[in-house]
Amino acid sequence: MTALSVRAESFPVRGTWTIARGSVTAVEVVTVELTRDGALGRGECRPYARYGESVESVTAAIEGLRGALEAGLDRAALQTALPPGAARNALDCALWDLEAKRTGKPVWSLAGLNAPEALETAYSLSLDDPEAMARAAAAQAGRPLLKVKLGGEGAEDLARLEAIRGAAPAPRLIVDANEAWSPEQLADFGPALARLGVALVEQPLPAGADDALAGLERPVPLCADESCHDRASLDALAGKYDLVNVKLDKTGGLTEALALKAEAEARGFGIMVGCMLASSLAMAPAVLLAQGAAVVDLDGPLLLAEDRPHPLRYDASTLHPPEPALWG
Repeated sequence: MTALSVRAESFPVRGTWTIARGSVTAVEVVTVELTRDGALGRGECRPYARYGESVESVTAAIEGLRGALEAGLDRAALQTALPPGAARNALDCALWDLEAKRTGKPVWSLAGLNAPEALETAYSLSLDDPEAMARAAAAQAGRPLLKVKLGGEGAEDLARLEAIRGAAPAPRLIVDANEAWSPEQLADFGPALARLGVALVEQPLPAGADDALAGLERPVPLCADESCHDRASLDALAGKYDLVNVKLDKTGGLTEALALKAEAEARGFGIMVGCMLASSLAMAPAVLLAQGAAVVDLDGPLLLAEDRPHPLRYDASTLHPPEPALWG
């Protein structure tokens, strides 16, 4: 019989983390532990209010499957037992980890993947005024890829980018507007984004309002984030986005994330693998997913003041695969 433990945990952030939708000084996650035959499998998710989730709702959804899990619910059945989202993610990743621990085979082997290699990850800059963001960029100017959180009013976002580029002339830049721009702003910003060497813009318009992208000239590639959750999202993204950002908390776990990645690639989308701000336990499965991705944004633990035991190892912007003591 599989035993379930589920609990809420909090991890403090280094300072304050701000995006277009608000600020946090700590992240609240839900941790799942599944035990069977003396083996322990773990998974973590970050409930996200943007998607109607809370720690309480996610915990309740997981607890609702306690009986089914005790009776042997597997990954395949889980895909229909819960919808895509944070609750399914924590359970799916815990089931992968449990199978790895019980069989002595790593998750990458169980999933039919190649052994994971170290990756280059972006490093994210919190939304702030131009001067503060320039200082933050200067401190990280030696990294190869910076992700810039934007979403202020009009020209202020361009002022932020100008300041960042002046302080960090070498790194490639990704811009994440978190749905905060209008079609008119995106069109106006386009030439400046290209001039400043921005390599990618994530989710410039609100999800559901991105039909405007179909006929919009874009000098910089666009990546769907909030508009892309699972494979069912892809039909609506064709002709509007160049890449999709695959996140475990949106897909509902590694199982659907791997399927989404494969189908998106088959349809001609580039792949970005991202994360919610969370601990190394949440990032670990995404390291497998991110192999071969065009853009990797798995810097969550670098932005925390505290992390899990046996955390992921980062050498500057190089992210190494997880140790079995953490996950997988």
